[in-house]
This record gives sequence, C-alpha cells and structure tokens, in this order.
Amino acid sequence: MTKLSSVNDVLALFEKYGEEFYGEDVTQNAHALQTAAFAELDDATDALIAASLLHDIGHLVYLADQGHEADAKKLDDLHEATGARALAGIFGPDVTGPIALHVTAKRYLCAMDPGYLESLSPASVISLAIQGGPLDPEGCETFSLHPAAEDAFRLRTYDDQGKIEGLEVPGFETYRAMLQGLAK
Repeated sequence: MTKLSSVNDVLALFEKYGEEFYGEDVTQNAHALQTAAFAELDDATDALIAASLLHDIGHLVYLADQGHEADAKKLDDLHEATGARALAGIFGPDVTGPIALHVTAKRYLCAMDPGYLESLSPASVISLAIQGGPLDPEGCETFSLHPAAEDAFRLRTYDDQGKIEGLEVPGFETYRAMLQGLAK
C-alpha cells in the first residue's frame, strides 16, 4: 500500500490522482474540497473538516497501487478502510474514525431511512450495492453504538452534498495549516 507519512504526501496524492472522476459529475479533488467546505459551513471541528477533506483518499491510494485499469473492475476497493489505514500514521482517530465509518454510515442510513436511499445519486446506489447494501438490523445496532458514529453520520451528509458540478470552493492550500496542526 502506498505509504503516507506527512501532510505533504497526502496533498501530493491529490495532486497526482485527484483529477480523476469516480462515477459522479465531479473529480475526486472537487468532491473532497466541496465535502470539506460543507463541513466548514456546518461549523464542524477541525478534525471532522479534515476527515471530510480526506474521506475518499483510499480511492487515490488504490489508484496509486493498482493503476487505472483496476478501477474498471467495479470491485469494492474498501476505500474507507484503506484511507483510514493510510492516514493512521499521520492523524489520530478523531480524523481517521469517521473516514473508516463513512461507508457504514451510508449503509446504516439506507437501512433505517427509505427516503435516504431514494436521495442517493446513481453512482452512490451502484457503490452501495458493491459495498454490501443496507446494513441488517444487527449491523445497525452495532454501528449506532460506535463512538465515531455521530461524526460518521455528519461526514456522510457532507459527502452527499459535495457532488455539485462547477461549485467554487477553496483549494487544498487553504487546509494545509489545519492538517499540519492535526498531524501527530
């Protein structure tokens, strides 16, 4: 797995692979930046803003490790776990926890709220199926008790909002000092 050991490594990964599209109408970079901007608008903590910015970095790690041809297989790349693991040497669980759980939060919300499932973008519906579909009742109960569940729900909201083609938001340099301040 691609090793990330600094904020510079993280930002370099976005620079190298972030202009890739991932099934939505925006690039990875645009999605990350919009998700972080929505977290800021909601007065989220710096850690949750960072998690929002970095929540899909696992897709970029996967691209770095497997190349573009691997993306075409439409397999679950476990980007939430990959991303949390890749960032664990740099950030604490207040950043990596919501990242690790944001897919499970989607699966929980789909199980508990039919309206949420209907609100998903077509790409999110496809990824939901690949990621195992809605959680079963036992999975919902287990997830709801997790200490990072609330932040994962909030991240999920920002994630769903951050898919607006052409929306202008601040760039990565805006977040560099905050990320460095959160780094171990």
